[in-house]
Amino acid sequence: MDRSIFMGGLPGTVSRRGFLRACAIATAAMGLPMEMVTKVAEAAQNPQRPRVVWLHFQECTGCSESLLRASHPDLASLILDLISLDYHETLMAAAGKQAEENLEKAIEEGNYILVVEGAIPLKDGGVYCKIAGKTAVEILKKAAEKAIAIITIGTCASFGGIQAAKPNPTGAVGVRDIIKDKPIINVPGCPPNPHNFLSTVLYYLTFKKLPPTDRYGRPLFAFGRKIHDHCERRPHFDEGRYVEQFGDEGHKLGFCLYKVGCKGPETYSNCPVIRFNDVEVWPVSVGNGCYGCTEPNFWDTMSPFHKRLPNVKIPGGKGIQASATEIGKTALGVTAAAIAVHAGVGIAKKLATGSKSEE
Repeated sequence: MDRSIFMGGLPGTVSRRGFLRACAIATAAMGLPMEMVTKVAEAAQNPQRPRVVWLHFQECTGCSESLLRASHPDLASLILDLISLDYHETLMAAAGKQAEENLEKAIEEGNYILVVEGAIPLKDGGVYCKIAGKTAVEILKKAAEKAIAIITIGTCASFGGIQAAKPNPTGAVGVRDIIKDKPIINVPGCPPNPHNFLSTVLYYLTFKKLPPTDRYGRPLFAFGRKIHDHCERRPHFDEGRYVEQFGDEGHKLGFCLYKVGCKGPETYSNCPVIRFNDVEVWPVSVGNGCYGCTEPNFWDTMSPFHKRLPNVKIPGGKGIQASATEIGKTALGVTAAAIAVHAGVGIAKKLATGSKSEE
């Protein structure tokens, strides 16, 4: 990739230590044994980098921002080192005719991974999102023709996002509602965790195929378990200790947020394990319930966001004695997931320590 086509304000090349740490975190996130870190790192360093065309449609650019803002390791630089980013209109210095020429050239050459950010409107011929006189659906279909595979980043591209919320005035949909003849993997979230996108790319580089997915096309390594099953507040749920309203004593003590609307019991994601912002936090850990943003149609099915979900069986005060076996399984699952991530970081640090001279 010619770095000159991108803005000069992007971070520099990632350090060896940061690189190994990222590979270890990704390996743990994918559920692979730590012995695979070396293989993942080797795949990431392959000089034959896959070409990527990154399209933007109906979105807020928050998905790209989450990637660019991440650090320790610097995922923006890491991703740019892993792939040959041939087109990304937000990062490119080129604009207008020059940018469109870059896209046309990339599509003509083919054999690339297509990354899509944002929903695609279909109503009235797709006129509600146009770039260079072409509708989003036209651009998507053309770019998909010669793509090896498609990765959607964010809930908008995966399922339509807020644009598709009722009454969906523009007829917005996700990529899978339009493209039917290409392998597609969805990495939802509003925004998605950048490590899940990184892990998907590294899985593809390591195994030359996309990872196994659930029925919604989400990688199982990231979206195979409900948040509720590995949340640090789960013991409070099992013991019947809930926040009744924001700011009460239970809220101050870190009790379960289910009664104030947490959607963790119906949301699949690894947020409690991977976390965000380089300081190991996520919405629930800082006192706000999960909104279910990785689920299809969450703007409709999960709202009002601060109202409890119906049909969720709660212990009713019986606490741990009522379901000791199930709680034990949950505790083991949480512990295993936490150990995997921390072990990954530990191995990365050891590997990096021996490579300081390469930084």
